[in-house]
Amino acid sequence: MEIKIYKEDSKLTVELTGRLDTLTSPEVEKKLVPELEGINELVFDLKGLEYISSSGIRVLLAAQKAMDASHGTMKVAGPGESIMDVLVVTGLDSVFNII
Repeated sequence: MEIKIYKEDSKLTVELTGRLDTLTSPEVEKKLVPELEGINELVFDLKGLEYISSSGIRVLLAAQKAMDASHGTMKVAGPGESIMDVLVVTGLDSVFNII
C-alpha cells in the first residue's frame, strides 16, 4: 500500500495505490485523520487501488461522515472496474460522489 497525501489550501487529496484491506486501513486512518482539520474538500484518488475490503470501505465511510459533520465534500475519483463493482454491489455508489 502506498499512501500519498496532497494538501492545497482547504482541499486534501489522498492517493491510494495497492490494497486497502484489514492490514492497511489502520495506516490510512492514522495518516488521514490529523490532516482533516480545516479541510472543506476531500478527494480519494483510487486510480491505483487494486482491492478494497470491508475495512477499506469503513475508512471511506468514516471519512464521508467526518466531511458531512464539517459541512465539507468528499469525492471518490477514478475507481477501477473491480473497485467500482464493490461500490455498486454495496450500494455505496449512491452514497459517495464518484468522479
